[in-house]
Parts: sequence; structure tokens; C-alpha cells
Amino acid sequence: MNATYFKDQFQQLQTENDTVHLAALRAGSFGTFDQKGFPTTKLEEWKYTNISSLFDKEYQISPFTDNPASLAAAIEEIQLPEHTNANVLYFVNGRYEPSLSIIRSTIEELQVMPLLQAASAGFQEIIDQHLGESSVYLKDGIHALNTSFITDAVFIHVAAGKELSHPVYIYHLADAQHQAILTQPRSLVYVSKRAKIQIAETFRTVGTMDSFSNAVMEVVVAQDAFLEYYKLQNDAAHTSQVSSTHIHQTGKSHVHTVTISLNGGLLRNNLNMILDAEGNETHLYGLSLLKGKTHVDNHTLIDNKHPNCFSNQLYKNIADDAATGVFSGRIIVQPDAQKTNAYQSNKNIILSDQATINAKPQLEIFADDVKCSHGCTVGQLDEEALFYLRARGISRELAEVLLLQAFATDIVEQVKIEPLRQHIDTLIQQHLSIQ
Repeated sequence: MNATYFKDQFQQLQTENDTVHLAALRAGSFGTFDQKGFPTTKLEEWKYTNISSLFDKEYQISPFTDNPASLAAAIEEIQLPEHTNANVLYFVNGRYEPSLSIIRSTIEELQVMPLLQAASAGFQEIIDQHLGESSVYLKDGIHALNTSFITDAVFIHVAAGKELSHPVYIYHLADAQHQAILTQPRSLVYVSKRAKIQIAETFRTVGTMDSFSNAVMEVVVAQDAFLEYYKLQNDAAHTSQVSSTHIHQTGKSHVHTVTISLNGGLLRNNLNMILDAEGNETHLYGLSLLKGKTHVDNHTLIDNKHPNCFSNQLYKNIADDAATGVFSGRIIVQPDAQKTNAYQSNKNIILSDQATINAKPQLEIFADDVKCSHGCTVGQLDEEALFYLRARGISRELAEVLLLQAFATDIVEQVKIEPLRQHIDTLIQQHLSIQ
């Protein structure tokens, strides 16, 4: 794919319905993409992950699916447990599909609508202020490409003081039955004061052609609000993904995130946490089970801007075969962010001589009264623990599986939606081949 193709596609995208803000945002972002192109391993933030070579393929950008209902089999397969008790949002080829989506919460609690519709429904100020602010932290060409092609994006608004009794399940479907496809879903979520929401999103590619998902979600969490965010990646080996989640805590609030990566080709997860009010609290958890040639790269950023904030990170990788795991965690403590407590831990198990783990914990502290720590371990299964289990008549293969499951447990337990937690636990057992 060359620059001319993207320029032609970008010019065709322009419409008279765009707001002034959106038109300027797109134009500026395409200029950034045109200048920087796709990130390469020469960039420090992409040192261990090469996506530029993937674009030697002839992807089609987010083509329309004439009949979304034709994906019924894939829709059935991707369903998360108890989906009939959830607000269900579908993106097909990166485009929000209201015809497939089901909103069970009342309109007084939750509003979900296309971005342009939201702009004319009283949310223009929120959109102008927060759409695209992730570009301040994610300055590479692949993020700029998503912003350049914002179309059929979704706006999600949780009303003040409302605690949603139905979680929000977001399904991303890519139709790669007839051609290689590049999808670019985009969403903006606003969690108002004293509101609470649970969000879970997952991805599935239909067909055997290559697919690349370049997804961006921006979330604003206001005063005294609660956000739980879960990401489940369990797609095919011929799929690749860059998934960027930018969470801005504008008021004293609580955020809890869990990322589970089980299957896929190349996966890059960017998770930015902007702690922009005194007393913010955030928890980040991640688990990657890597086999074959799967490559999973988790990049986290926590920017502490105000005093008395607390953050905790725990990411774990299990790497087998020729798989690669990457963890890069960056904590910034700004000069005014005194009394910050920030903890970061990355633990890794390597099961094969061909597997690779790259870890890069980082602290940037510009305040003098803080408690910050980071740590990283890379090792193999404990031979003493294996001996203990084998001495009790358990085969080595099953003993290894039991130890790996125990290693993963403290991440899985952080999934607070019980049916989803049980579903993930079952997938992990299948992944580890527990009979």
C-alpha cells in the first residue's frame, strides 16, 4: 500500500456533513500520517514491534458490508456470556452498525449514537474538547491514520448519577472472506459525574484473508465516576491489531482495566491513563498467553498530573514456541503530583528456547515526595514445584498446566463481571490444553 492510495481514499472521505472541528482534526492528522508514515523499529516506542512490513499487503480500507446480517454465524460465535443482559454494540469493518446493536439501558441512563448525530444532539462541546486528545500522547503515523479516517464512529454517554445495570459489550467484526481488510473503529465514551459503567470489547475476523485492525477508543471519566474496561483478544493467526485506549480521568474517579490476549498474529495494545485530578485511582492488569509466532506488545502510560493519586499495574506473559511478548510501562509524575503512589510489576514465564520476552519499565519522576516502584522478572517454571506435583502422581504435562493456570489466576480474578470471568477462565484452560 502506498501513500497515493491513502491520499485518494482520504479525499473521497470528505463530506459537507463534517463539523469544523472534525474536518480540521482529520486534515491535521492526515498531514501527520503523510509526514511520518507507518512506525518502524527505528522509533524507540516501536523498537520491538515491526508493523510497517505488514502494509506490503493490499488492504482495502473499511469497505461497506452490504448485508451485515450475512455475518450471523460469526456473530453467534463471538457472543460473550449473558449477552442478552448487556448493551450490545457492533462494529462491522470498523463501522458502527446500529441495525445490529441492542441498547437495553434506558435513554435516561445511556445514549449511544453515531458521532455526527451526537454533535447535533447537545454533545458538541464534549466532542470538540475530547475527540482526538489521545494524539497528544500517541504521535505516530498509525494513530494519525485512524484519526484521519474517522467515519461511522460511535459516541457513548453515561448520564450523571447513573449506575448501569447492563454492561456494554462491543464486538468488532472484520469481513475478510474475499479480500484483505484494514478496519479502523473509533469511539468516544463520556462517563459523567457519579456514573458507573462496565465495558468489554472483543474482536473476530471472518474469512481467511489477512486483516489489520487499527482501533482507537477515547474515554473521559468525570468526578466520582467508576469505569471498568475489559479487552479480550482471541482472533486468528492471520490477523494483526493495533488497539489504542486513552482514558482521561478529569475528576477524582476510579478506573479498573484488564487486557487478556490469547490468540492472534501481531497485537499491539496502547493504554494511556491520564490522572488529571487530585485523588485519582487506577488499576491496570494484563495477561498474554503466547504460542506459535504470536507477538503481543503491551504499552502502558500513566501520567500523574495532580497530588495524592494511586496507580497499580500488574502484567504477565507466558511465552511458548517462537512467540514474543513485550511490556513497556511508563509512569510519569509531574512536578505538582506530590504524594503519588505508583506501582508497576511485570512477570514473565518462558517455556521455549525460541520464545522471547522484552521488558522496559520506566519511571519519570519530577516530584520529591512520592512512592514509586517497578519490577520485572523473567524465568521458567519452578522445578521444585513441578517435582512436588509429580511426586503426587501428576504427569509433568499436567503439572506444568496447573502451575501456569495458577500463574494466570490473579489476573483473571480481576475481571469483576462474573460470567465474563468464567468465560475467560474456560478459554485459558482450553489454551493451556487442560482436559
